[in-house]
Amino acid sequence: MAVLETAAADGRADYSRRQPDMIVRHATPLDVPAIEALVEHSIAALLPADLDDAEVAASRHIMGVDRELVGDGTYLTVWSGDTLVACGGWSRRATLFGGDATAGRNSRPLDPKTEPARVRAMYTHPDFTRQGLGRLILTRCEAEAAAAGFTTVELAATRSGAHLYKAAGYEPVEDWYEPTPDGVGVPLTRMRKSVG
Repeated sequence: MAVLETAAADGRADYSRRQPDMIVRHATPLDVPAIEALVEHSIAALLPADLDDAEVAASRHIMGVDRELVGDGTYLTVWSGDTLVACGGWSRRATLFGGDATAGRNSRPLDPKTEPARVRAMYTHPDFTRQGLGRLILTRCEAEAAAAGFTTVELAATRSGAHLYKAAGYEPVEDWYEPTPDGVGVPLTRMRKSVG
């Protein structure tokens, strides 16, 4: 995927990447409605390949938009014209997964010397899967986390997402079923990768 490098006014890379009809940039609060729509579309269309109906429904309790990532400037979006086709980010905070309403959030800053950064909230439009967009965002997240001083990153992978992360060099650490208010456990895998 050929991209044109650009830089912010202060000389730092801003990851505004261009290719024919595609732009990658950091999310702003104005993007939240488009992100919410993409999250729902992705859950409804992609999770049923790996989860049953009850698990898909329960997943909505532990997935979604995290406005803290947008506010921190660590959430990326990929646009094809006016259509949001992929998004995902990384975090220097302790929360491992989930959206604004997910239980157990923890905004404590992580110590880059002793703790891994988090890769968070990766979603792809169902019409744009298997085009390298997830890998593109993942690579950008890893580079930004490394530039912030982190030497490892970790994430909580859904069954469908685990395929991408394994191909990108992430190693499984533990599997568990995350409880939800529906009384259904959603299968997740903690995965980790060295980036420094």
